[in-house]
Amino acid sequence: MPVIDIATDTENLTMTVTAEFAAPIERVWDAYSDPRQLERFWGPPGWPARFYTWDHTVGGRADYGMTGPRGESSRAYWEFLAIEAPHRFEVLDGFSDDNGDPNPDFPSMRMEFAFESVGEATRMVTTSYFDSLEALEQIVEMGAIEGTRLAMSQIDAVLQDLREYAQGKGTRVELLDDTHVRITRLVDGPRELVWRAHTEPELIRKWMLGPDGWEMTECVVGNAPGESYRNSWAPVGDTEGEPFGFEGETLLVEAPRRSVTTERMQGMPAPEMLNDLSLYEEDGATLITVLIEYPDKDTRDMILGTGMADGMEESFARLEREVLAG
Repeated sequence: MPVIDIATDTENLTMTVTAEFAAPIERVWDAYSDPRQLERFWGPPGWPARFYTWDHTVGGRADYGMTGPRGESSRAYWEFLAIEAPHRFEVLDGFSDDNGDPNPDFPSMRMEFAFESVGEATRMVTTSYFDSLEALEQIVEMGAIEGTRLAMSQIDAVLQDLREYAQGKGTRVELLDDTHVRITRLVDGPRELVWRAHTEPELIRKWMLGPDGWEMTECVVGNAPGESYRNSWAPVGDTEGEPFGFEGETLLVEAPRRSVTTERMQGMPAPEMLNDLSLYEEDGATLITVLIEYPDKDTRDMILGTGMADGMEESFARLEREVLAG
């Protein structure tokens, strides 16, 4: 992860984040001054940011919101106080209500972003200044430290060309914490078609099969919040194994970029999981990201130990071969 250190200073009322990126300063500056790039890593996994307005001038304002996996929302704003490309910028960062007005129930802070070239890399130091100890403590209690680490763990995919970052690397599994796993796979095809391949039964049946020797016996989609879905599989011929399936409910849909569903195994008392699917397209390729929330570490380890990632890789390869190549 690019974050080196996060330190709070209760005497000077600051929180300082130090990070290093394997990219030149101009590239890092570009990521922080383009809302479409910034929103890919500003919100932590499961709470992606979306910038609604962007006036990147001194005195200008940017309004953004973050949407949680169950449809929860949080809105905030930046007021640009200083911009000195590509070395520093400064904003007033505050929470806002549903109308975009400052929310007095939450503290605002002054944030200074400073960038420095370190050889071929870039060091960034972000310092947040608070008006009171209570404000600093409130932000920390809201999960700002861990949220910042997780959010910035997404920036490598932004700073590199998407194909350079992910092509040929197969299905990758990252353990974010005891209950969250991020799975990524680049597929060669447009996002619209990848979205359809996840939401249309006739396309789902072509690729979501796992290892060879299995067939999909049931495919009921739930493409709107509140709808249920159900997928079932069975072995074919001499393939060993017992029929199984998953079912759940759709919680959030933002076509063609994000879908959140619950998941549980059919007929089993096992606890429920949360699957947060997001799709990002660049240069004709689509990065599939699935953020999985498990109820506990034991469940996480048990499911990963079944070879789930290998089965997903075979399915993604089939997606490219059977759906996207046509």
